[in-house]
Amino acid sequence: MTEATKQTDAVEPTDANEGEVVAPVLWEEVHAEHFSMLRLAPLPTDRATGARPLRFVEFGKAERHSPAFSLLRMSYQLPGQKTRKEQNQLDIWVDHANRSVRVGPASGLQIDPWNRGLGRFMLAQGITWAQQRCAEYKIEGIALANKDALNEDTRLRRDHFLKTQGFEVVYADAQHLKGTIKDAKVGNLNNTWNADKIQIVQILDAAQMLQQAEQRIQEQDVTIKKTEEKVSKYRRDDSGLRFTIACLVTFAVFQAGLLIWIATHR
Repeated sequence: MTEATKQTDAVEPTDANEGEVVAPVLWEEVHAEHFSMLRLAPLPTDRATGARPLRFVEFGKAERHSPAFSLLRMSYQLPGQKTRKEQNQLDIWVDHANRSVRVGPASGLQIDPWNRGLGRFMLAQGITWAQQRCAEYKIEGIALANKDALNEDTRLRRDHFLKTQGFEVVYADAQHLKGTIKDAKVGNLNNTWNADKIQIVQILDAAQMLQQAEQRIQEQDVTIKKTEEKVSKYRRDDSGLRFTIACLVTFAVFQAGLLIWIATHR
């Protein structure tokens, strides 16, 4: 059985007890297979999200294809970070039969840390991938989560993020709570991200950064050793001066005592 046949079979429903039809989840256990490093540039402290220091992120992606569907799964991890399965992950699903594209997971894009440009970067990568394969397809509109609209600043950030990528956000109420993204043509979307916030670091660039860091550490070690030698020399000089002063004080006291004894015994 070929790989394409296996993948096509995975889409077909299976019969359960008493004729119940259960559709298996397609490519549920797919994990990132190709990795690159991202540099999150240091940014000014934000009043909503706090400090935004320089950080490095492992960005991973994997692809799957069958005659009926295609999938691009992207995720990222930070050192020491523990996340839920659906967190820091973005799926781009292509339905070739219906000529449509869907963005997942269904719970929405959950980014941590946010306000660092990671969401826009992943969406831009997904748009680029889709435009190379199915630019004429339609990307399905979805309803936006109401919880994001409860805070005006959060809602404006979300809407700006979507509109920057070429999506149209509409609301069914004056309070801007029931928002949706309208259907859009994949080829009309914007596949750029803020390069001032995120840079892709290639292997040679990463090696050069490590080499430069190692050189700086060695230079600092030399500087520290020289400073320590100067401090040790000053301490020795200080000890010598203290001993000399103590001897002079002792001699002066002895001399004064001798003078007093001579004066009182004449």
